[in-house]
Amino acid sequence: MHLRHILFTTIVASTSIAMFSSPETDRRIELSAKGSYNFRTLLEDKVTAKAQDGVVTLTGVVANKDLQAIAGDTAGSLPGVVRVDNRVTLDPSFKESSDAWIAWSIRYQLLVRASVSNRDTKVYVNEGVVTLTGTATTAAEKELVGVYAAEVDGVKSVKNEILVMNAPADVNKPVKETTVAESIDDASITSQVKYALLTHKSTSALKTKVTTTDGVVVITGVAANDAEKALAGKLAKDIRGVKSVTNDMTVKS
Repeated sequence: MHLRHILFTTIVASTSIAMFSSPETDRRIELSAKGSYNFRTLLEDKVTAKAQDGVVTLTGVVANKDLQAIAGDTAGSLPGVVRVDNRVTLDPSFKESSDAWIAWSIRYQLLVRASVSNRDTKVYVNEGVVTLTGTATTAAEKELVGVYAAEVDGVKSVKNEILVMNAPADVNKPVKETTVAESIDDASITSQVKYALLTHKSTSALKTKVTTTDGVVVITGVAANDAEKALAGKLAKDIRGVKSVTNDMTVKS
């Protein structure tokens, strides 16, 4: 009986290894990475993923360490990935707290936040002074874009010149809300939630685990108090593409 168990275990283990090492799985990983929201939008197709035996090697040049980490975390969240070898390098001309860095940080917020549109907003930065142009569907959305811009480190002031363009009502067409969850892959959502928790000053020290299935985010870990737990859930909910958040964090007694 014991021998049968060993043989069965060996067969299962061999099958699992074969699954991870199959060329089909590797190609699926590469296509998933390339087609992910983060690789297409945040990384602007500047990072390439090559998979072999489930090990993903990332190459390319990005603006900063945040994008480097997002690339690795996104790839690591894909099904079938055993390990990520992140060889992405940093653009030496991109200095932290420079105008270009500030502009990127603002654009990043607009790309990942669920409550604002990122399609029509232009960001200009001159010596820390931010000018926002473009259009918004509501005054609330315009105001929120300005708030997100002002929260970025290094911003001295914000000139919000976004125009509010209310779409004409059409009773025959359903109203499309700008805050509904868009179709964004789970790996990108997981990476963005982790990044939001890591970079927020009130949650950066939290040890959490984040998983996403069909847009539903589950957060586990330990929070110092109820407020910290609630904030983690709020930050996750505000990420573009998130349908709902299950906050299973425990609070220290």
